[in-house]
Amino acid sequence: MADLVTRKEWGALAPSQALTRIASAKGVKVHYTGGHVSPAIVDDHTRCIALVRSIQRMHMAGGREQPYSDIGYSLAGCPHRKVFVGRGPHILPAANGPGLNSGHYAVLALLGNSGFTQPNDDLLHAIVDAIEHLRAHGDAGPEIKCHRDGYPTDCPGGPLTAWVRRGAPRPATTSASTSWTEDLVKDLPTLKPGTTHRHVKTMRALLFARGYEPANLHSTTYGYSDDDLADLRAAVDAFKKAHKLAQDGVWGDGAWKAALT
Repeated sequence: MADLVTRKEWGALAPSQALTRIASAKGVKVHYTGGHVSPAIVDDHTRCIALVRSIQRMHMAGGREQPYSDIGYSLAGCPHRKVFVGRGPHILPAANGPGLNSGHYAVLALLGNSGFTQPNDDLLHAIVDAIEHLRAHGDAGPEIKCHRDGYPTDCPGGPLTAWVRRGAPRPATTSASTSWTEDLVKDLPTLKPGTTHRHVKTMRALLFARGYEPANLHSTTYGYSDDDLADLRAAVDAFKKAHKLAQDGVWGDGAWKAALT
């Protein structure tokens, strides 16, 4: 079963006009983002959310020669084995190329041609999860092809093309999403400066236990005063820097996993 990130959860804009429904498709075509994708995305799921948002805005602004009415992909898979709902099942995608969209759904892998270029196992699992979701809920047929199979492009890049040519098998390794840390983290909140939540106290305690000692261990507010905000953010960013995560003051999936393992 796909671990879906709904449009509401990733902050999708509403389509600029009504989308076209389709009854079924012959299968799916696999895409990648291309361009540079920071390797830090593997350890910070907030980067996945930001990337999907930016892709939608780029598509709707005309970054693919003409403006799309929505993100062009049906679903998108990320390296945390999450599946983002784009246009979704039974909706005509826009990413396969002129005249090619009615034949296949479009599944995007959050993978670049520089930076993060080799799909990890959870990204491959997410793509397969997306394909199975489209078969179950969108009447997708058995075909699994690459974007380049119908359109003159390098997409989805060498590693994913080779994987699709092998039949898009699931990795033999157990997905990290089944580990106890992943199961725990999916129920934990993303904490930002100004957040009040009982797990702010948990975050403070974890920082203290890992040697990044905030002055206050008991407040459930991320910054109950200016001094506390500066102190706690400094501890958060120092911890995240040590674990090669973005120093943005946000305590999300990557920080929770790093602190709990």
